[in-house]
Amino acid sequence: MIHLKALERSSKPFPDEFPFNVPVIQSLARIEFTTDVTFFVGENGSGKSTLLEAIACAARVPTIGAENVEQDATLAAMRCLADALRWEWTKKTRRGFFMRSEDFFGFAKRIGQIERDLAEERHDVKTSFAGRSELAANLASMPFDKELTAIREQYGDGLDAQSHGESYFKLFRARFVPNGLYLLDEPEAPLSPMRQLTLIALMSDMIKLGAQFVIATHSPILLAYPDAAILSFDKGTIQPESYENLEHVTLTRAFLNDPKSFLSHLLD
Repeated sequence: MIHLKALERSSKPFPDEFPFNVPVIQSLARIEFTTDVTFFVGENGSGKSTLLEAIACAARVPTIGAENVEQDATLAAMRCLADALRWEWTKKTRRGFFMRSEDFFGFAKRIGQIERDLAEERHDVKTSFAGRSELAANLASMPFDKELTAIREQYGDGLDAQSHGESYFKLFRARFVPNGLYLLDEPEAPLSPMRQLTLIALMSDMIKLGAQFVIATHSPILLAYPDAAILSFDKGTIQPESYENLEHVTLTRAFLNDPKSFLSHLLD
């Protein structure tokens, strides 16, 4: 399902400051989202993450990070950009999430702290009922028990109990829900090629249940998702590009076909 249909520049002039002075933002007119999966591609600094963050601020979906988009100080400029754009929605949803790969550890830490705080409060409540009836103590601690059980059912032993890649998949399986909007910034960062293929399978399952994905990535594997729209940010404007013409793809293919030749030129 296409939740976000389009975004476009408003009639008000952009200020001469970040992020409005990023070339692809300066030249931005209108982007239409016509497929369930849209990829943003380009070199670091091209503006793909900037626009993805602005989408997250406009959508206000939950954040996999230390703070939500409304409070995250690092997104203050992107909130201004979101306010300066017009948005078209088929149906605006709060289901789904926004995730930058570098924010994952902050999110895992936040979930761990919530669990520890709940366990401590539960212990304090139990202690305060020492000497009274066990029934009263159990009733008083019941809200904490329910929250702790919900966290453990969702995240198991904790997001920091396994490798980074395994924790990612624990998170995805816990947080992927039908009819969600998923905004992912370089989700391939901790993933092996095999795990990237697994992520594609998970995405396919969610798309069948009404999900939409907008992903900033460098991964030739993820970019191969069938019938995805690919938008390139590399030439100062945002333009559609085919998979076969992507530099990420042609360079990776050329290297794999003849790695010795590539390395001999680099190491001479």
